[in-house]
Amino acid sequence: MISSPSAAPLAASSLMCPPGLSGATLGAPRMSVGNPFASVREVGTDRCRERPEKGQRCAILLAVTRLGFLLDSGACIGCHACTVACKSEHDVPLGVNRTWVNYVETGEFPQTQRHFAVMRCNHCDDAPCIAICPTGALFRASNGVVDFDDSRCIGCKGCMNACPYDALYISPTTGTAHKCNFCQHKLEVGLEPSCVSVCPTRAITVVDHDSPEDTVAARIRTENLPVRAPERRTLPKVHYAGTVPEALDPLARPVADDGLIWADWTGSASWPSESKATPAARTAYTVSHDEPWGAKVAGYMVTKGVAAGVMLWAAAAALLGWDDRAAVATGPAVIALVALAVTGVLLIADLKRPERFWYLFAKGRLRSWITAGAWVIMIDGALVTLWGIAGLWGDSTWFVVLIGPTAVFSFLTAAYTALLLRQCRGRVLWADRPALALIGRLAGEAVLGGGAVWAAFVALRANAAVFAWTPVVAAAVLAWLYRHDRAYLRAAQTVPLS
Repeated sequence: MISSPSAAPLAASSLMCPPGLSGATLGAPRMSVGNPFASVREVGTDRCRERPEKGQRCAILLAVTRLGFLLDSGACIGCHACTVACKSEHDVPLGVNRTWVNYVETGEFPQTQRHFAVMRCNHCDDAPCIAICPTGALFRASNGVVDFDDSRCIGCKGCMNACPYDALYISPTTGTAHKCNFCQHKLEVGLEPSCVSVCPTRAITVVDHDSPEDTVAARIRTENLPVRAPERRTLPKVHYAGTVPEALDPLARPVADDGLIWADWTGSASWPSESKATPAARTAYTVSHDEPWGAKVAGYMVTKGVAAGVMLWAAAAALLGWDDRAAVATGPAVIALVALAVTGVLLIADLKRPERFWYLFAKGRLRSWITAGAWVIMIDGALVTLWGIAGLWGDSTWFVVLIGPTAVFSFLTAAYTALLLRQCRGRVLWADRPALALIGRLAGEAVLGGGAVWAAFVALRANAAVFAWTPVVAAAVLAWLYRHDRAYLRAAQTVPLS
């Protein structure tokens, strides 16, 4: 725990050591052997190597390996000093927050109580935001803090859906994902985070979960102090004391019909109706959060499904011996390539930093299904192009060779989004569904949408006058799929997380 309240910088001849850490300890940073979450990207180590003159700062950064917070709701007075200090320290724009205070009321008038709960990033040991980030913009520093790198973020908003704590937002000024980063720049010089420094009741405490001498960490273990959403299995490092269960469970404290204090918003669009049946508490104040993925993502789900479905139907027809090259090869290839092109346009347009879309290929991390999906679509596009060329040339050998790979990657194009949705561990409707159920849903949509488009194409080739109605049917099917996917996205993203 960093306990010095002083804001003075480090003296050149001495180090401000966290309690329980000696100068020798600082010189030899403590790392947990075998800990899979010890470090994904050891920024402190990199700085020590690149800037030896900053060795003292790096020593402090590396000395504490698993930082977290203890938030004492019993001591909190709901003054919002932490929120204001955070906004001032990091120039956080209006309308978004790195940390905020929820007001939760329990009981019935006149026997009521108001509880305060500070909300922020939980710096999880198994952080889903890091796993889903396609470019490594979110990473774990060597002190256990989950930090972000503006220069790598493409604004895909995947991290917002992956986080079970509503901790991330897209900055209106930079178009990149921001959140609490534990005031890393202050830790490096031995200072406390701003929220800790300004809290008038010391309700916010820094804790080192790896230090056997940290008394706060010992208290957390002894009293088994709770965390938010433990069922999401993210291993959060922010614990709460002096609170009530309803303050940590957003579904147990809906916004009442008369709304919030200091706001007209009632929350009716975000709190499921079933949570309002017999509420044990109500939320009197909180902040609103936008849906990360909207119309463009729903459109992308339809268009990539069309591309995949058309080629799956065409591959099946080819295997069955249909020798109409226009209906089986060139026509489906053109339709699929157009659909894939529209898919790419929609995905890039949905990015908050669309000019950085190429980072997916230049700086991409394949552990993220955002990156892996981009590669699947690229490979599928290449195979579809070759499929169409083989059809034009009439080369039966290449046509037969391409059937298998094209069918496989068309299926992957339809289905990979299921694995991406599973990475969104903050969205129960997606993350808790079996992968096969999600894959089946998306593959079924592809077969339906692609089949409708391909059938309309084949029918018009056979007799445009008789089958002039088929494009209308295909358009109706695609419109239904779009509404269906849009509702599916909204249903998951409107369940409150904080």
